[in-house]
Formats: sequence, C-alpha cells, structure tokens
Amino acid sequence: MTPTDLIERSQALGADRSVCNEYGGNTSAKTVEPDHVGRETRVLWVKGSGSDLAGIGAEAFTALRLDELEPLLEREEMSDEQMVAYLARCQLLPEMPRASIETLLHAFVPAAHVDHTHADAINWIACCENGEELAAECFGESVIWIPYQRPGFSLARLVGLRLREQPEARLVILAKHGLVTWGESSDECAAATAEAIARAQEFVAERTAGVPAFGGSVITPLGERARRELLAEALPVLRGLASAELPRVLQVDASEPVLQFVCGRDAATLTAVGAACPDHLVHTRRLPLWIEFDPEREGPEQLLPRLAEKFAAYRRELGEYVERFGGDPAAPTADTTPRVVLVQGVGMITLGRNLKQARLSAALYRRAIEVMRGAQALGGFISLDEAESFAIEFWPLELYKLTLAPPPRELEGRVAFVTGGAGGIGSAVCRELASAGASIVVADIDADGAAGVAAELGDGGHGLVADVTSEDSVASAFAEAVLLLGGVDIVVSNAGAAASAPIEETSVDDWDRQQALLGRGYFLVARAAFRVMRDQGIGGSVVFVASKNGIVAGRNASAYSAAKALELHLARCLAEEGGEAGIRVNSINPDAVLDGSRIWSSAWREERAAAYGIAPEELEQHYRDRTGLKVSVLADDVARAVRFFASPAWSAKTTGNMLNVDGGVSAAFPR
Repeated sequence: MTPTDLIERSQALGADRSVCNEYGGNTSAKTVEPDHVGRETRVLWVKGSGSDLAGIGAEAFTALRLDELEPLLEREEMSDEQMVAYLARCQLLPEMPRASIETLLHAFVPAAHVDHTHADAINWIACCENGEELAAECFGESVIWIPYQRPGFSLARLVGLRLREQPEARLVILAKHGLVTWGESSDECAAATAEAIARAQEFVAERTAGVPAFGGSVITPLGERARRELLAEALPVLRGLASAELPRVLQVDASEPVLQFVCGRDAATLTAVGAACPDHLVHTRRLPLWIEFDPEREGPEQLLPRLAEKFAAYRRELGEYVERFGGDPAAPTADTTPRVVLVQGVGMITLGRNLKQARLSAALYRRAIEVMRGAQALGGFISLDEAESFAIEFWPLELYKLTLAPPPRELEGRVAFVTGGAGGIGSAVCRELASAGASIVVADIDADGAAGVAAELGDGGHGLVADVTSEDSVASAFAEAVLLLGGVDIVVSNAGAAASAPIEETSVDDWDRQQALLGRGYFLVARAAFRVMRDQGIGGSVVFVASKNGIVAGRNASAYSAAKALELHLARCLAEEGGEAGIRVNSINPDAVLDGSRIWSSAWREERAAAYGIAPEELEQHYRDRTGLKVSVLADDVARAVRFFASPAWSAKTTGNMLNVDGGVSAAFPR
C-alpha cells in the first residue's frame, strides 16, 4: 500500500505552484512490502508518469523492486527504450502506472524519501548564467551542482555517483531544471525541501534588491476597459488563425505579474531565450509568440494584421526548427501552433485543444515569467539551446504523457453559446454539448439560473446574463464569451416564452412581447453570432430552437405561432447568407416539452388546456395521444437534436434544414 506520508507530502508540495509545476516534479519513498507470493521486498514508491502532485492519490504511484534498480548504478549506459522496458519488469504489480522518467534518480539517492521539484526560487539560480557560482555562494559545500542533462538514466547515474562522492551534501541543483532533496523520514525530506527553497529566496532577495523587474517598464499597459474592447476584436481573429486544422480554446491573463512582464524593457529578449524548465516545453513550446504593440499609438487596425503576419511567421519558423533537428513538420506531434501569445502592453493569451490545456499553458508560463524575473535580475536568464529543447519537446518519453489523456471528444475545443440556458430545454442542451467536450456559455436573463447550470457543468461552464431583446445586452454577452474562451462555434437560440389567447383577446403588448423575444431576439443573437464567426473565419453552427407551432396553425396561439414561423424563415435566410463563410443554420421544432420547462410551469399550461377543453393535468396524455409514436417529448430529446446540428461530424453538409422532434405530429410533416 502506498505510504500515507508520501501521499500527504506530495499533495502539500503540489499545492504550492511556486514549488512544484502542474504535472511536474516527482516524489518517492522506500519501504519494505510483501510481493505477490508474500516475500518481504525492498520497494521504491515513485510518482507515475503524467500525474499531478496536487491531487495525487495512492493509485498514481508505482512500486518497483529496489534490489533490481540499485545495481543499475554500475552500468555505464542505458538507452531510453532499455530503461523503460527494464522499469516495467521491476514493477511490483503490472497494472500500476508507468514509472516516471526520473525513477532511477530516486532509486540512486541513498535516502528513504526523495523530492524532486521545480521551485521558482531554485530555478532563479539554476537558470542563471552564473548559476553554479551562485549555488555555491548560497549553499556552500552542502550543494551538488549538476550541469544540464536530459532526464533519464545518465542524469540519474551522475546524481547517484556524485552523492556517493559527497555524502555530506544536503541538496542537488540540476542546471536549467530544478531541485533534489531527501531525508530519512517524510517530515525530514519535506523540511529539507522547504529549507533549501527558503534559503534561495533569502539569498536572491538580498542580491536583487532594487533591481527593476525585466529591466523596468518601457510601456504603459492598457486600462481594463480599453484592453477588453481590443481583445473582443482581436481574439476571434487569433482563434481563427489557431483553429484552421483543429478548434482551440483561448484564455486571457492580464494579471499584474503578466502585465509587468509584457511591459518590461527586456521582455522581447527574454521571450526569445527559451523555456524556463524542461517540464514546460510540451505545454508552452520552446518560445511564445511575441507581438510588438504600442497601446498609446496603435489600435485594432494595426494589431489584427500583425497577428496574422506574426502567426504565419511563427508557424513557418517552428516547422523549420522541427525539420532542422530531424523531425517531420507534417506529423501530428509537430503541430506548429503556438501555445502562448504575448501582446506587448496587453497581456498573455494561451491556446489549447480544450480549456484544461489552455489553462495549463497559462499556469506554466506564469511560472516561467517568475523564473525569468529572478534569473535576469541575478545576472542573466538562460535556457536550453535549440537542440536540447527539441530533444525534450519531441522526446517519446515526454510525449508519452500526452497519450495518458483521454481521446478528444466530438466537440472538444469548440465553444457553445446557449440562450435560455437556465431553462428546461436550454439546460439539457448545455449538458448534452458539454458531454461532447464543448465549453459552454450559459446565457439567460436569470443570472442565478445561468450560474447554477454553469456550476453543474464544472470548469467548462460559464454563466452570463443576457436579455436577448436588448441589442446592448446581446452584444455585451457575446463580447464576454469571446473574452472568456476566445470566440464561439455553436450558437443555440433557445430563449423563449409563450402566451395563449384567442385573437380577439390578444393584446398589442402580448403580440409585441412574443415578437420581441422570439423574433427580434433570434435576429440579434444570430447577428452577433455571424459577426464573431466571420471574424474567426472557420465557420460555425447556429441552431434555432423553434416549434411545431411554426409550421402548424396553433389554436388560440397566433402571437406565439407567428413568431415561431418568423424564426423558421429567418433561419432559412441566414443559411443562404452564411453558406460561403461555412456558417450552417438549422432549426429544430419540438412539441409540448413539459419536463422541466419554465414555459409549461407558467399560465401557458392552463391556457393551452383551456384551448383544448381539457384539464391541465390531462395535457401530457393529450399531447402523447396525438403523436404517431404515442410518446412524450423530453428536453433531452431536443438536446440530442441540437447536438446533431452542432456537430461537424454528423451534419457538416447540412444547412437550411429543420428537424421535427414532436413524436410524429402528422400535421407537421414537412411537405
């Protein structure tokens, strides 16, 4: 059983991202355990490949027979392939996760507990030009400095041999990489890690007092309002550039540390040096895309074409870099899209195949910024050279971690904007699209309802207030969606209400209310959707949730039915208009969706029952009996129809169509 103290120590380290990167670092403990036949066996417990220490559990650790690992210290060489195969045979149980790349480092450190972290404070020294001298000055004879080597057998062996030569050492600093500490108990190991980091922090603070971060500010950052307005225009363009092959989600970071960096005198130079740590490379690339911009003298008309120009140049140069070191620029693993975009004076934008990846890139580059700040102030930030970087970024053992992620879901990387998202049909649509991998903007006039549905969806859900009858509210909601996720791909117009009365009793207010919500509202949402989708240039899907009443005359519901008919013809017009831009527009005609519906919990239920001369409690059976299939239509049925139209995999060549989801009301059969 994985030692409890190892799990607790690991979680504590991972909880502080200035100590341990997300999905980075590793920890271990050596114990004695019974093997599969009950023999007492010396065991190394070590974090499995691809896990994150912050939330790690017992299942993420691998146990290996230590007596089979320690003799490897006497070998002079071992290839990556040989090491991986050997470690697999040393596992106590075959179903345990694949051992970390740095397993042998833990095995060769002669202590019961070992931590390997990427603490910012240590990397200020490890990534500094005169790092070895600074390490000796800071830690004296208690430190062993290891020149940069790629993680694996050779690095682990070098650390093991040096520790046997210098048994009095208390820590190891790996150049351009991080820290190794140890102890005979878990508490002693944790204390050694904390002590080393605290000493480095104190040392660097003394050495860099009064030194301006990043060479001092050379530009004034945009104010929040101006920044939001600029990004609302720029992000869809950037997202379109990044999503030509695969859709991507964008995240914006304009926090104080990021703004300090992108406004710094040395920022452009520092971004060209390289990654602050090998663990970052797969998620941030060797270099970010740096965009020069002067907020005081320039605006969108300068920034937007510059984004396209710099983006194309980045992809071209990255392809040449891959080819230069023997890679295939056309291979999926050689995707040449930047992970991090830095706009001078504006902030950082990260791009990911899903929200998790975009946020991970942002988290790791924030750590890189902190390392650059300290190392540059100490004497000069350095990084891996091109060859070293390529060896890590396209290293099979590092790329293996990416294979541990589940396969992409059908709508992964796509953003859906759903109006009326807090209602019965709307919330079902949100859940259905989220289950397919889309990030969801739940838009509703009910702020609490939208927030509740978004919370139910988890990290991929965002609740926004939107009154679809208000031009300003719709524009604001779409701008906010762009700022949250970079753009939109799927827009579901679903906000609705209904009123039933004979024509003689229908007031002008009732008529105008239906036309405003179901006519004007669908027009405003579609117009805003088209604007964003055209800026992106990668197409999109607009889905109108209309009604069976749009094609079948509804007794005592002329205002509602006429507005629904307007929706259907508007959708056909927009399908014609959006075709050349790859924007598909389709409609769904549900009938009598009573479950969870706000409309059917209003006076509409009594009004419709009165129109049919039945009691309200008889409505569900009435609607079921009039269908060919003798079924009730549920919100989830409508949601699945929306997913059909939203998915390029299912309906890429379908536009201008409508799909009845009514159980088979013969009067509504298309003619």
